[in-house]
Amino acid sequence: MNASQTASFCVPSEAGLMGRRLSHGLITIVVAIGLALTCVHAAPSDYLVFVASEAADTITLLRFTSNGGRVEREIPTGIMPAAIDGPHGLAVAPDGRSFFVSLAHGQPFGAVWKYATSGAREIIGRVTLGSFPATMQVSPSGDFLYVVNFNLHGDHVPSSVSVVDTASMVEIKRITTCVMPHGSRFDPSGAHHYSACMMDDTLVEIDTAALRVSRHFILTKGRERGATGAPMIITRAVVASEGHGVEMSHATGGPCSPTWAQPSADGRSVFVACNNSNELVEIETGPWTLKRRIDARNGIYNLAVTKSGSMVATNRRDQSASIFDLATGTETAHIALPRKAVHGVVISPDDRYAFVTVEGVAAEPGTVVMIDIKAAKVIASVDVAAQAGGLDFWKVE
Repeated sequence: MNASQTASFCVPSEAGLMGRRLSHGLITIVVAIGLALTCVHAAPSDYLVFVASEAADTITLLRFTSNGGRVEREIPTGIMPAAIDGPHGLAVAPDGRSFFVSLAHGQPFGAVWKYATSGAREIIGRVTLGSFPATMQVSPSGDFLYVVNFNLHGDHVPSSVSVVDTASMVEIKRITTCVMPHGSRFDPSGAHHYSACMMDDTLVEIDTAALRVSRHFILTKGRERGATGAPMIITRAVVASEGHGVEMSHATGGPCSPTWAQPSADGRSVFVACNNSNELVEIETGPWTLKRRIDARNGIYNLAVTKSGSMVATNRRDQSASIFDLATGTETAHIALPRKAVHGVVISPDDRYAFVTVEGVAAEPGTVVMIDIKAAKVIASVDVAAQAGGLDFWKVE
């Protein structure tokens, strides 16, 4: 069933259970001579998604229904009157009562704002973090928010992951990792957090109980190596970049330039999007070794996994999304998208749909598309404010 269909099921009604008894000695036989069915039609679900538009200082709540999608409400954000604050990352709390937005373009530092999901603009709290706070996720317990400080506009020096207490909105730890961290994801248990550093070709694992880097993995092809502790900070030569550091020309055999780290649904692997070398790299978390490198589309960028073993990847330079079967490591679908600069992806809790943001360029609006994962096609599309990027799923109604 897709979003445009209505589920139905039928049950026998009491009035329809008619028959007659035929008796022969001690044996009684019931013969049904009619059966009336009462059919119940279940209303289709609505899927609600929050998205941040970086070039417009706008947060949009979208509702996708059986008739497509629409804007439910818009929420202005930011405090700089003469400049763009740049909402980049967005994360909804596990209980669905609040969500968090990273404002990346602060002077000199960025911040994270906490909003109530139910209010038009109910700001619950704020916290100042590092330079260009970007991708983030709330821990499965809901107690902590992990935010990567991408440091886009600064020198290529080690940056960090900020750990924020979600109740008090206080930064309790800033953990140094490597240069330009991006992608912020917990394993299913919440025991480990993963991010990848673009300018160091490194995957970093944080022990969330100890609040320190526990392991790192070098992703450069031919130089793959896992080790304990934090990485040695040696900035590697990387293809010159623009924008958010991901508009790179593909160089065969060049650096990985990772932009996302996504644990598998069972936590046994971490998948890394190599934006420059156009690969999907799988690291096994137990032995901390390379399992495989999978060819991907041009500019693979963000990743999201289903509980059933599929992965949806956005392809920034290819203007598309891909669906992978993780058991075989094969791309099972390639889906063209309406505009350039494909960005984020999130999957609905029922594994039916993927929601993908497309930034657009110049005067184009941002766009959020709804993809039916099983059918591998776009079934709805809604335009929002410019440079749609970070998004997260709120709830099903």
